[in-house]
Amino acid sequence: MNALTLAWRALRHKPLASSLNLLLLAIGIAMMTFLLGVSSQLEEHAERDARGIDLVVGAKGSPLQLILSSVYHADIPTGNIPAGALATLAAQPLVDSVIPLALGDNFHGFRIVGSTTALARHYGAQLAQGQLFTQPMQAVFGARAARETGATLGASFAGAHGLAPGGELHAHAPYTVVGILQPTGSVLDRLILTPVASVWQVHETDPDEQPADAAAAPERELTAVLVRYASPLAAVFLPRWVNGQARLQAAQPAFEAARLFKLLGVGLDVLRAIAAGVLLVAALSLFVALYGALEERRTDMAILRTLGASPSKLLRLLLAQGLLLSLAGAAIGWLLGHAGLGVLASMQELNLQPWRVAAGEAWLPVIAVAVGLLAAAIPAARAYRTDIAATLARP
Repeated sequence: MNALTLAWRALRHKPLASSLNLLLLAIGIAMMTFLLGVSSQLEEHAERDARGIDLVVGAKGSPLQLILSSVYHADIPTGNIPAGALATLAAQPLVDSVIPLALGDNFHGFRIVGSTTALARHYGAQLAQGQLFTQPMQAVFGARAARETGATLGASFAGAHGLAPGGELHAHAPYTVVGILQPTGSVLDRLILTPVASVWQVHETDPDEQPADAAAAPERELTAVLVRYASPLAAVFLPRWVNGQARLQAAQPAFEAARLFKLLGVGLDVLRAIAAGVLLVAALSLFVALYGALEERRTDMAILRTLGASPSKLLRLLLAQGLLLSLAGAAIGWLLGHAGLGVLASMQELNLQPWRVAAGEAWLPVIAVAVGLLAAAIPAARAYRTDIAATLARP
């Protein structure tokens, strides 16, 4: 009978202690797996969504809020800016291209974004059905928005005021679905695109939003403008020029995203430390269990020696118990960690892939095995040095 078979039977002999050690190891590995998956995928998504956007110009306020609302569509805007700012920015020699954004409404929680077809092209979107919009009050759905709202070509729908579900419907100005995009894996998947003129038309014709003075035409506004630099010099001069304007603010996605992940990194480091603490507790618990089992079975070990078992076989027996527990804990923890990613992906508007393996996960089985073998090392060494005569002579 080999060491693994004996180790398995020894673990089955104490199911409660074995299960507790297995659970502790699995929880520690699950936490590590979950944190690695979330952090790596969120950073990758953030980088992809902001790629090609050098500057965001919007209303004065928090630069981070401006980036979150206009690039990641995960916050409320800082305000609006004059529509004329688009032409002013486009005329700057340091600017290569501009994409306007006009926000304010949603459909079942998915943001209706007034823009141009350049926004779809920026994310490399391809049509799954229909066509891109060509006139106001036409809408093109991102893949996830279409799937979860049941949008179909030719269907009409009314946007709701605000960026969260439950706002007042603009029933007087329905949109028509003219296109549905293929999945891009970017923020575009959960947006509904329409011309900027659609957003203006919806609010300018809403009876509840008419000015008291009917002769006073409302000023047309945008939420933000996404800017791409024409040269590296723009990074030095353009933000300063924008911030010098009375109603404008410049925010750089790369800088704000780095600041955001630095803030999030503190929390992730704390959670990683907790996971490491759980693994340490698992190692101590496994050590105590194996050491206690050895003390209880010293006579059995001595009898095995008299029957011909070599000291190295007893050593392998204890090490095999630690190895079996650690490998089982790593496997169960890996499954639990990725299952947790799946739960998070279903509960939040995060484009997470639950079963995607992060780069650092390859080390987790190694860590688990190291924990198991280290915990078994002292009991194994003690079993190796068992004195047959002294043990059998004990009363």
